[in-house]
Amino acid sequence: MRILHTADLHIGRHLHGFSLAEDHQVVLDQIVAALAEHQPDLFIIAGDIFDRPIPPASAAKQFNRFLNRSREVCSAAIVAIAGNHDNGDRIEAMAIMSDPDHDLIRGALRMDELPLILRDTAGEVAVSALPFAYENAAKECFEDEGITSPEEVIKAQISAARKHVPAGARWVIVAHAFVAGGKSSESEKTLTRVGGIEFVSAEVFEGANYVALGHLHKPQTAGSDVIRYSGSPLAFGFDEEGSTKSMTLVDLQPDGGVDVSLLPLTPRRELRTVKGRLEELLSTSPSDDYLKIVLTDNTPQIEPMPRLRSVFPNACILTYERDERAIETKPDAAARRALLDDPIGLIGAFMEQTRDEPIRETEHPLVVKALADLRDKEASA
Repeated sequence: MRILHTADLHIGRHLHGFSLAEDHQVVLDQIVAALAEHQPDLFIIAGDIFDRPIPPASAAKQFNRFLNRSREVCSAAIVAIAGNHDNGDRIEAMAIMSDPDHDLIRGALRMDELPLILRDTAGEVAVSALPFAYENAAKECFEDEGITSPEEVIKAQISAARKHVPAGARWVIVAHAFVAGGKSSESEKTLTRVGGIEFVSAEVFEGANYVALGHLHKPQTAGSDVIRYSGSPLAFGFDEEGSTKSMTLVDLQPDGGVDVSLLPLTPRRELRTVKGRLEELLSTSPSDDYLKIVLTDNTPQIEPMPRLRSVFPNACILTYERDERAIETKPDAAARRALLDDPIGLIGAFMEQTRDEPIRETEHPLVVKALADLRDKEASA
């Protein structure tokens, strides 16, 4: 069975005040072309369809056109879930327009996570679609006050889904989560509302033949070769400068194994950093790429951004090199920021440096518990 896995479209997003509608249309067209060329049996959108809970009408229309075109060129079953940027009820309402025997659109939690059952020559494939939800919603749905972390939300969903997977069926899970070992970028929102550990261990997905994830914007695996992020189709931050975006094409084999290939996406505009003196930059070739401009002038320039936008209309950020050097001399601030962004990753890097070995699987739960205990002590202090 062939699967095309995408995620984190973030339709309706702006980049430093610039609408990305044109940029989105270019990559959406490429996804439609991939559907037409590769004719998958299953098309997955693993959350964050829109950039905010109430998207502008233009974003909703753009997505609806994309979905209609996808159905025109390919007969694939469509499975889509709400991510943390989406409004679950709004995504759930989209299911009214779909064929429940052919598609699975999930926005809200359910006590029983019924899968979509697909079939090929090798038998049944069960697809469980697990929409993103915060802990309070999961407590209410599953009537379990013990759900206090994103990992426990996912565990409850998988437990509700596992019992409906037919015996002998291959199992595909679609989820929106931060799986431990994944690498984040600056454009992702935290998955916890009041702090705490947002990571989910890879072990919770045990038994699945393929896990199609959303949330992290860089294409990557996390904890296992079959647990994969397709990544976002566009770069949404300058920390992704130079990165290659892609869709994930998965061939699920009769024995449950997977063959994975990445289909590259080509953006309408690049995100780039340019550096130089103001007068030098003003005399260079024009570009409509999204730019971070670093001026090397020793003194402040008069209205540099309006002047630069005459050459670079999509200039987003302007800084001076001397200011960036000053920031780089504050390692304590950088260390604090790294600890907040990825505490387990920072601890893992320390362990690898001191003993030439990363955190072991058996040690991971101990690290998670120690961080949670520290958080609880700080909250009660």
